[in-house]
Amino acid sequence: MKRVFDLLLALAAAVVLVVPVLLVWVMVRLTSPGPALYWSDRVGRHNKIFKMPKFRSMRVGTPAVATHLLADPKVHLTLIGSFLRKSSLDELPQLWSILVGDMSFVGPRPALFNQHDLIALRTQQGVHELVPGLTGWAQVNGRDELPIPDKVKLDVEYLQRRSLWFDVRIVWLTFVKVLQRDGVSH
Repeated sequence: MKRVFDLLLALAAAVVLVVPVLLVWVMVRLTSPGPALYWSDRVGRHNKIFKMPKFRSMRVGTPAVATHLLADPKVHLTLIGSFLRKSSLDELPQLWSILVGDMSFVGPRPALFNQHDLIALRTQQGVHELVPGLTGWAQVNGRDELPIPDKVKLDVEYLQRRSLWFDVRIVWLTFVKVLQRDGVSH
């Protein structure tokens, strides 16, 4: 049922968002050299690495680490990078990952391949059995501001409580958080 929910919602979103996606694509290309998409190595279900697309908000050559690990993240942002992140428009290409089955709409956010502490804690708690999500319970309860142990506790809570209705609630809360630009790192 979850896969059907993901496919139907992703297809509907793709139709509704085709124009904004094309506009963001053009904006990224016009405001910084390099490709519009950044394909990030992420950890998926069973700790399998997959390529996750995002609109590029950082300059080409930025180290592939979590933003909070960069000495001065603002130095690496493109002209529209901060806007893309605050508005979450950089996440739109992840609809592709949902359509091909690498991601779900709701689940733990996929870790970067080099976030060993997060990967280890999730594996210890069984969270690695879940398909990662575009959004998740941790996202609506603190997003980028949460320390890793707190994120994993929320991921475990999602693992234990998951249901179609819980997913619908999380999607709705995500929409509200994005509109409020709540908990986003720049």
